Amino acid sequence: MPHLNMVQAINQALAQEMERDDRVVLLGEDIGKDGGVFRVTEGLWERFGAERVIDTPLSESGIVGTAIGMAAYGLRPVPEIQFLGFAYAALDQIFTHAARIRNRSRGRYSCPMVIRTPYGGGIKAPELHEESSEALFCHMPGIKVVVPSGPYHAKGLLLQALRDPDPVLFLEPTRLYRMIREEVPEGEYTIPLGKARVVREGKQVTVVSWGSMLERVLKAVGPEAEVIDLMTLSPFDAETVLASVRKTGRAVVVQEAPKTGGFGAEIVATIAEEAILYLRGPVLRVAAPDVTMPLPKLIDAYLPTMDHISNAVQEVLRY
Repeated sequence: MPHLNMVQAINQALAQEMERDDRVVLLGEDIGKDGGVFRVTEGLWERFGAERVIDTPLSESGIVGTAIGMAAYGLRPVPEIQFLGFAYAALDQIFTHAARIRNRSRGRYSCPMVIRTPYGGGIKAPELHEESSEALFCHMPGIKVVVPSGPYHAKGLLLQALRDPDPVLFLEPTRLYRMIREEVPEGEYTIPLGKARVVREGKQVTVVSWGSMLERVLKAVGPEAEVIDLMTLSPFDAETVLASVRKTGRAVVVQEAPKTGGFGAEIVATIAEEAILYLRGPVLRVAAPDVTMPLPKLIDAYLPTMDHISNAVQEVLRY
């Protein structure tokens, strides 16, 4: 079985689904001849042609708006936004139209598209290139938000997202693109959306994370911690998280986004509502500070570190 990085796994998923379903169309800035800013679509233009791998003008609102029209009339478009921070220019299209088409038309139309975009910090790029604003999109009903944490799950989750009848925002952790290699089956396989996974079992504390922070969590915690990878943020698998918290009695949530209003707050609130009588201490959050993403020299001081994670786990274990 080949060992692939996340770029290769996503490329393989796109190629296999384009081969299987001729309704799948890719569009975005420089995704054709150049293969995208991170070369995720490399080779697909040569293989499937310019009518299915479409280089677009630099206009995020235009890219997403065009994809919405394609989706409503029977295609399965996959627009790529070069960085999550650039998607803010397309919020009107995503929130006002993509998320509402099924409800607005009372089920007559749907919007089966997957918006792919790199996200998150750690590559020492300028502002808007390292945003981690996933909670913003989780707040809008009608959109699924998916975040893989490694190559194997990236391929399976993307194949499932490409077959979903509604819009999916597929967030690809930029820091992990070429950091991790895993065994990835060459054939097709899918991983259900809306289901978390228990990565490591433990009895004393539950640590919940997603995306690139999972890699740091696994290095920072010991055997006392049960580690959960959410994989899908909206809808998130509350039952898996709650079952773990009821067992361990303690919880820490790790996100790379700023603390205030981050998705970790939703998890903490759910635990408080559904499992407060099982808790032996407060639920702690490890997050970035509430400041604008800094310039490259300060990014390592901005993102949560293994020490931050370990200290939070030890703190909650003292209760």
